[in-house]
Amino acid sequence: MRARIYQPSKTAMSSGTAKTHHWVLEYAPASAREVDPLMGWTSSSDMQSQVRLRFDSKDAAVEYAKDNGIDAIVIEPKKRKANIRPRGYGENFATDRRGAWTH
Repeated sequence: MRARIYQPSKTAMSSGTAKTHHWVLEYAPASAREVDPLMGWTSSSDMQSQVRLRFDSKDAAVEYAKDNGIDAIVIEPKKRKANIRPRGYGENFATDRRGAWTH
């Protein structure tokens, strides 16, 4: 069984970093997905594709994979640079603003 261990990135719909601090072990799909001709639903006969295990650390996920004989690939996350402006949001309403304020 092939699996990947990764740290999920933040969702595109939020600016917060919730649910990105844990590590996930997810199995690789063993069979292709199929479209049901009657209803149009997507299905698969692979039961492992439904399994997603969460761990507090990368080491715990790697140890679990090793103990259970799972061939896992670790994908390191790409850390993003903090976007911190010098004066922050309050600069939009500052009275000592030098440039023209446009909306």
